[in-house]
Amino acid sequence: MTDTELIRKAYTDMYDAMIRKDREGLGRVLDDSFVLIHMTGMRQQKDEFIRCVMDGTLNYYSAVHENMSVGIRGDEAVLTGQSYVQAAVFGGSKSYWHLQQKCSVKKTEDGWKITRSVAGTY
Repeated sequence: MTDTELIRKAYTDMYDAMIRKDREGLGRVLDDSFVLIHMTGMRQQKDEFIRCVMDGTLNYYSAVHENMSVGIRGDEAVLTGQSYVQAAVFGGSKSYWHLQQKCSVKKTEDGWKITRSVAGTY
């Protein structure tokens, strides 16, 4: 696989793990330095984000990936993913979202890892 394909796979693997509530899968694709910045501006470190997925604070049911643009510069990349997501978060009702995540990604000895994601809509 090319680096672009591996970076896109990291993004889709993240969603697959969120939907399956797969702690180990999220642990593999997210770097230890990972930070998620929600639409509200709230920041979550890797461990807190994974805990919220596992305990049902953040529930993801499906994701259709509509666009994934990738820019690579050496061992760092930016992926902007646009996905049509069904989710229920922070006690809200199950809804569909056009969710965009601008992800910073870095190449490690274990492959490409997501270090930061800024969530928004498109």
